[in-house]
Amino acid sequence: MSYKNMNITVIGVSDRPEKFGYRIFTDLLAAGYKVTGVNPRGIEVNGQKTFKTLKEVLPRPELVITVVPSAVTERVVDDCRDLGIKEIWMQPGSESESAIKKAKEYDIKVTANACFMVEVGEW
Repeated sequence: MSYKNMNITVIGVSDRPEKFGYRIFTDLLAAGYKVTGVNPRGIEVNGQKTFKTLKEVLPRPELVITVVPSAVTERVVDDCRDLGIKEIWMQPGSESESAIKKAKEYDIKVTANACFMVEVGEW
């Protein structure tokens, strides 16, 4: 499957270069992915505006990547269900058994315990 043509949203984008939320977001942009970011502060990262919530993102993403604490990921899974988003990738450290179980119950394709960037060959 090619993710390059999908609308992707990264939850947990940071404006701090040492953070994975920054690196994933900026590296996906640099590689030509159609990516938006979510940060509750609505910050700007490398000239790109981020959204404060997933609900603000239009068009709706086809894939959500979480780079947040597992408790936040659990809420993101609920948002994905509510918004009709059918795929979520939980970066290592952002997953929990509860979040994975909920995603499966909601019929959301879930990938966990694997780095998106490594799996798609960007890192």
